[in-house]
Amino acid sequence: MLCFKYICRVMENRICNLFGIEYPIIQAGMVWCSGWRLASAVSKAGGLGLIGAGSMHPDVLRHHIQSCRGALEITTDNAVNHLPFGVNVPLMYPQIDEIMNIIVEEKVPIVFTSAGSPKKWTPFLQSHGILVAHVVSSSGFAVKCQEAGVDAVVAEGFEAGGHNGREETTTFCLVPQVREAITIPLIAAGGIASRASYNAAFALGAEGVQIGTRFALCTESSAHPDFKARCRGLKEGETKLLLKKLAPARLADNDFSMAVLDAENRGASAEELSELLGRGRAKRGIFEGDLSQGELEIGQVASMVRKEESAAEIIQDLV
Repeated sequence: MLCFKYICRVMENRICNLFGIEYPIIQAGMVWCSGWRLASAVSKAGGLGLIGAGSMHPDVLRHHIQSCRGALEITTDNAVNHLPFGVNVPLMYPQIDEIMNIIVEEKVPIVFTSAGSPKKWTPFLQSHGILVAHVVSSSGFAVKCQEAGVDAVVAEGFEAGGHNGREETTTFCLVPQVREAITIPLIAAGGIASRASYNAAFALGAEGVQIGTRFALCTESSAHPDFKARCRGLKEGETKLLLKKLAPARLADNDFSMAVLDAENRGASAEELSELLGRGRAKRGIFEGDLSQGELEIGQVASMVRKEESAAEIIQDLV
């Protein structure tokens, strides 16, 4: 049986070639889950690990970048090199200028952007030799990304956890439409956690996959153990796309999400929902383990994740 690395080389997999990785598997940069330990574990296993900047203050992000680079240092023939890794940056981040400058100063090789237009920051990052991928929820946005000059596009269906597009297009519908619309490398995301869904993404035209939920619940994830245990126990249908008047997010069922659902059903305004959401809900749920009043961001596919596993075990299982 041919090894996957050989198959990728024969097929000239553009995602592997672009990012310098062994397998076309990207770990999503998830808030409160994706610190340097998870990112470095994924990169060591042959994928591309991403640090999630969305839940980090600038000085914390710098620490995680430096720690990740140190963990990925390899010495060959008296030369020091580093395995590739990247940073995920939501473009709505309030200190975006400072974050981008830190990324340049720390010579991060790859940046995945989301939640905004890539037009401003793509040329800036690329001028410093940084590869840029952008996350989209529609083929229209994918075309705009290609016009903006990004190096790759991530097409994310609304099965995914955390913040989502308003279109509510599923991954299996989105990926082939994006594939028809653009010519640059395409990564599929949303609902991918098994070998079957991994292979299906390629059949639909993707050249790589981005996986969030399964990595969010793995050993190296910085999420709270109670959050991981709760999500591994979710049943089919126990996540919902909520907060659509603010920024749509997929949340696991709990007291807080049910309060949001009740408010939305009675027609609550964006201001009411914002007051109900308050501040720090995601940290409270994911990082601190408040399973009642925290915001438990996780994908639909959590109902298929049942055991604790390492990042390396996940990648080996997929390939």
